[in-house]
Amino acid sequence: MPLTMNKDVFITCAVTGSGGTQDRSPHVPRSPKEIADSAIAAAKAGAAIVHCHVRDPDTGAPSRRLDYYREVTDRVRDADIDVVLNLTAGMGGDMVFGDPENPLPLRGDGTDMIGATARVAHVAECLPEICTLDCGTMNFAEADYVMTNTPGMLTAMGRMMTDLGVKPEIEAFDTGHLWYAKQLVKDGVLEAPALVQLCMGVPWGAPDDLNTFMAMVNNVPDDWTFSAFALGRNQMAYVAAAVLAGGNVRVGLEDNLWLEKGVLAENWQLVERAGTIIENTGARVIGAAEVRAKLGLVKRAPSS
Repeated sequence: MPLTMNKDVFITCAVTGSGGTQDRSPHVPRSPKEIADSAIAAAKAGAAIVHCHVRDPDTGAPSRRLDYYREVTDRVRDADIDVVLNLTAGMGGDMVFGDPENPLPLRGDGTDMIGATARVAHVAECLPEICTLDCGTMNFAEADYVMTNTPGMLTAMGRMMTDLGVKPEIEAFDTGHLWYAKQLVKDGVLEAPALVQLCMGVPWGAPDDLNTFMAMVNNVPDDWTFSAFALGRNQMAYVAAAVLAGGNVRVGLEDNLWLEKGVLAENWQLVERAGTIIENTGARVIGAAEVRAKLGLVKRAPSS
């Protein structure tokens, strides 16, 4: 089908993630202050949305502590820049099996399985404008690790997000995830039009070739809003691809550590470069206020 380029593009910056990148770059933020400061710098560089995880300040390990999320939220909302806050709700569905002959019991080093209410507790506490909903289960990079999001869990979490007035950003790692997302809307769990992030090149979800990407794009309903990213070296190529395919873009240290070969990036630099690519296609970068109008979001007041 012919492409319909997006002329008004928003940039999401995925600030830190939960992967094991904290020891591979000094620019990956760890503490709530570092995460908030990096998010604010990204917003000043042109990001309309900042997508935040939290980490243990000492080790950099992923965390679910409510006080860390509260501090990040308060710092971002009190900043002298307007930006839409998007908190992850992806933590708490991690299963790490034993070896192939002895898969059970699950391994304690990495398994983190909690209930739906606990997975959304920080969303209820902080009330971001957006939070993520990983819309399916998949084998995820490591040999015995499964990212677990059952239909029942997604239904429960999705209803909670909708009831809280927080817009879910559906994270689709493969075509089946989009299929189920459409079912959640059909069932009234999520409201239409929905917001989708197409996650390309994450082992072992959808590969980041353009044929697969367009298959994902063509499965997004016409009235939904989508954004897309690819991991690593293809991050900037997918900025252009997403815009040309009618979508929005995501960059950031969650997905890619490098500005160019041998040069480690900071989040604001990745956002700045994405903005240049977008403008060079003939599109323009839109800010937080236009994103709220587009997605039907309500700006949250600062805590103080």
